[in-house]
Amino acid sequence: MSYSAFFPNARLRLAFLLLWWLPGLAVAQSSLSGTVRDSLTQKPLPFASVFLANTTLGVTTTEQGTFVFERVPAGSYDVVASYVGYRLAKQAITVGQAPQKLTLALAPTGAQLGEVVVRPRPNNPGDYQRFKELFLGRSTFSQQCRIRNPDDVLVDFDPKTTELTAAARNYVEVDNQALGYRVKYYGLQFACNFTQQVVTFYGQPVFEEMTPRSARQRRQWEANRVQAYLGSPAHFYRSLRDSQHTAQGFVARRLRIVPNPRFARADSLRRALRRQRRAYSAAEQDSLARWANTPPRFAMLYMTPLHVNSLRRVAADGQHVFLRFQDHLQVTYLLAGPDANYHPQPSPYARGPAAPLPQDRQVSQLVLMQPEVEIEPNGQLANPLAVFTDEYWGFEKMGEFLPLNYLPPGYPSHP
Repeated sequence: MSYSAFFPNARLRLAFLLLWWLPGLAVAQSSLSGTVRDSLTQKPLPFASVFLANTTLGVTTTEQGTFVFERVPAGSYDVVASYVGYRLAKQAITVGQAPQKLTLALAPTGAQLGEVVVRPRPNNPGDYQRFKELFLGRSTFSQQCRIRNPDDVLVDFDPKTTELTAAARNYVEVDNQALGYRVKYYGLQFACNFTQQVVTFYGQPVFEEMTPRSARQRRQWEANRVQAYLGSPAHFYRSLRDSQHTAQGFVARRLRIVPNPRFARADSLRRALRRQRRAYSAAEQDSLARWANTPPRFAMLYMTPLHVNSLRRVAADGQHVFLRFQDHLQVTYLLAGPDANYHPQPSPYARGPAAPLPQDRQVSQLVLMQPEVEIEPNGQLANPLAVFTDEYWGFEKMGEFLPLNYLPPGYPSHP
């Protein structure tokens, strides 16, 4: 995921050269095969769909219920099987150099084929519109995304918790005309808490290459995909794994968040005065404004860029790399500016003059929710929910969503 403004040609050439000369990027791959069966009868299920979530890799089982993926890049994946009248089956695997074989057992749903599901009430149009904006995003690329099956999305808003949730009967199908992908998002679990201002969603999406109308559109899609990749989390994690994040245009700095000792008293005074519900004098109005502007926390940005050893840990075997850092992490991508539709929200923290927030670069903030998390060779985190992203990476959504097996031009091919 990345920005939406197009790179100048010189900058694109520079980025391609950086990608081409990265050492150690030839990633191992192996084959994956197996069988899809009915969990009750153990009979094989012919012509079931099997895919690796977050990739373009998908196959259909044979009449004997078997499937084969010939070349799967190393990394962790969810293998998902889908069949009409059955619940999804999912199995987490880690692909290395050795071939693997597995069995996926699907449980029948119990519903008759063709049964009509009656919904208690339709989606509130306002709730659905808010879901669509939060799910697809507001970037230039996101504006070229369309949900093909809106009637299959079930949206609900709870005014007591101010939480908007959404799910789908089977999957949410999205056409991304900016990148040339059709995405089927299986098992969507979406939630937005407006009080906490936190959006989370996850599932098992599969990507399908769309057919371009012309050679010009194909070239445009290829250019847009490069644009979406450069500066994205996958780009950052891959370069960090190979000790190349600085050469790739990233600067990572420590961001420390500390409580404001004056906030509790200011907030208490403001609440006490507001409870009086009367006309306030000019001095009281000035006090209310001053107390309301008192930040609950301060942000202290350390301007010295972090060394790679402060951002990751390499296991003794040299094969496993883990993301780890102190406090929060500010990641700036220097080789491109933000999307034209990106308008940073005022920070809830007070920032000193030595810690300005750049407006002409892509600036993101990371919070590690556990001590460390492994970075897979494909740039994915072993547990994507282990990192909370904010600012620019929080702005990017489906419009910049690329499959894990995407590689930009010039990136070394797999052996």
